Amino acid sequence: MENEDNLSDEFRVHVVIPSKPNPILEKLIVFKVYKRRWFILFVLCLLNCSNSMLWLTFAPVADQSAQFMGVTLDQINWLSIIYMVVAIPLSFGTTWMLDTLGLRITLVLGSWLNMLGAVLRFVSVLGSLVSAAKFPVVMGGQTLCALAQPLVIFTPTKLAALWFPEHQRATANMIASMSNPLGILVASIFSPMIVGTTNNISSLLFIYAVPAAIICFLATVGIRDSSPPTPPSASAESSTSEPFLEGIMLLLRNKAYMILLLCFGSGIAVFTCFSTLLEQIMCVRGYPNDFAGLCGGLFIVFGIVGAGFLGLYVDKTKKFIEATKVNMSLSALACIAFSVVSQMRNQRIALAVVCSLFGFFGFSIYPVAMELSVECSYPVGEATSAGLIFISGQIQSVIYILLLQGLTKPMADSPFSTCSAGDASLSWRVPMLVMAGLCSAFTCCFVIFFHTEYRRLDAEAQAIGKKPTLTACQTTSSLKKKHTVISGL
Repeated sequence: MENEDNLSDEFRVHVVIPSKPNPILEKLIVFKVYKRRWFILFVLCLLNCSNSMLWLTFAPVADQSAQFMGVTLDQINWLSIIYMVVAIPLSFGTTWMLDTLGLRITLVLGSWLNMLGAVLRFVSVLGSLVSAAKFPVVMGGQTLCALAQPLVIFTPTKLAALWFPEHQRATANMIASMSNPLGILVASIFSPMIVGTTNNISSLLFIYAVPAAIICFLATVGIRDSSPPTPPSASAESSTSEPFLEGIMLLLRNKAYMILLLCFGSGIAVFTCFSTLLEQIMCVRGYPNDFAGLCGGLFIVFGIVGAGFLGLYVDKTKKFIEATKVNMSLSALACIAFSVVSQMRNQRIALAVVCSLFGFFGFSIYPVAMELSVECSYPVGEATSAGLIFISGQIQSVIYILLLQGLTKPMADSPFSTCSAGDASLSWRVPMLVMAGLCSAFTCCFVIFFHTEYRRLDAEAQAIGKKPTLTACQTTSSLKKKHTVISGL
């Protein structure tokens, strides 16, 4: 790259030379971080946000969408469910692609699938198509967008590992990961607003297709490399050092990783159930849909705020385990509180507070847990270790939703219900208690049984001539201060 030194920050690392030659040490005496990393992160955030907007385009305006396309509400719901159906089988291929073919190919392919799906959705509702063909073509476009989701949602951990120094990795992961719920929030606000103003689904699909096309152009033209010419850290040089299948086998034999896989996957499932069933749970007790939407918005907004604070804290302290255990415990308490308060009438303030706390403590865990999955499984590829946890969360989400729906019981009388006729007589008291119990049980298992060393940070410390003993109570902050001097922009 021309004038590359003008686009990077250089790290001069003072090392203690061991008695035997160390090939990694010889290669990594100088680390560089390039300003281009912020552009790639910016494009990934836009792509992640756009993809989640396309996912939930129709959910907030389901009635109008069904009427416009001449289909039932169940068919409209499948426009959202298709994301989950596609994500589970394709996730394994996505982890292989990220760790084998690289970051650039994965991101560019994801941006093209996202753009083509958005454009196809818009084309399907133009006047040239007969009414009977509208929904199948929209579903085709939605499927293309669903194909892009794993390519996008698995990327933050890989991007943070390859382009960012160790004291910025958790923050970069947090920023990229939280752009997904931000897109959900945008769709929840703007879909009803656009349809309410124009009363036209075609305008809605056009407005959502424009940013998808712009992001595709930015990704294709602007992202030129999968990794920087000079790595930002010692672990970046050896990223994905384990072959894909061997990495899978290593993960299955890693006790700490399997505990994280099951327990945090359960946490993802609980949050999916909360987001999916919130309106149905609250309407039985007389809470209107707009208030349920407000609680969902508070859940996301406070979650993004919490993730921002926790990401910065973990980047400075490296206390991944402590932060995850504390926040999972507080999140479980918030889940218990929601399961109780949601079954009471006229508790709007309490419900709004509980939903805000649930998001603040729960959402903030996600990027930190993804980084922790890499720390406890290194040198397995970042996409593989983080991707399997996402797959676990998706599988458990399907199980939890089916279980909770199956536990609902008909109510003899529901005079205060604001639900539609099909949901008015269902009681969610038992399912809510079961959800709280599952959340609490897996949280206790994680707090009690999860212990690991920070393998990636340990490997980086060894590469600069010192071998620290890293446990849950130790960090590498002092190590960084002793061995790294930043010498200007």
